[in-house]
Amino acid sequence: MSRRTVELHWGKHHQDYVDGLNKQLATSPLYGHTLEELIKEAYNNGNPLPEYNNAAQVWNHLFFWESMQPEGGGSPEGGVLQQIEKDFGSFTNFREEFIRSASQLLGSGWVWLVLKRTEKKLAVVHTRNAISPLAFGDIPIISLDLWEHAYYLDYKDDRRSYVTNFIDHVVSWHTVTLRMMRAESFVNLGEPTIPVA
Repeated sequence: MSRRTVELHWGKHHQDYVDGLNKQLATSPLYGHTLEELIKEAYNNGNPLPEYNNAAQVWNHLFFWESMQPEGGGSPEGGVLQQIEKDFGSFTNFREEFIRSASQLLGSGWVWLVLKRTEKKLAVVHTRNAISPLAFGDIPIISLDLWEHAYYLDYKDDRRSYVTNFIDHVVSWHTVTLRMMRAESFVNLGEPTIPVA
């Protein structure tokens, strides 16, 4: 990701969402909610309130920036790798599903690795526009911005190369590990351990 892209994406697009949300909240009854609470409330069961778009885009972008690190990518280790192998069959299957899902999204949106609370397993999903998996009760683990401003300066219309580069060289498996540990405090992914008396 080039410096020019980061300056435009983070310095302009992300900042515009922050400024827009702050302006909306100045007169909104939703003022005072955390960003996650605001997204869930403003999604309004699929009938989004005016604050939803900016709130979700602010949160999605913060999550996206934290999903990356210099010299990231490669393969995860430990519990994250074990869970990916359990839920996708192999890391290669996960990688291909992530790239395929991102490539199949028509228009703007996001691709995510989420932990599905009800199924108690990882899944790759994509969402359109500003929609966040938080609105559906999923626990996000990785996000990748698929709006054109995220990649067009560097990759033109080659979204697949952008996604492949992200998963192979940029994704932060350290952050993913921390997010999985947090997710596991809400969802039991294994058999319960019964203490021996």
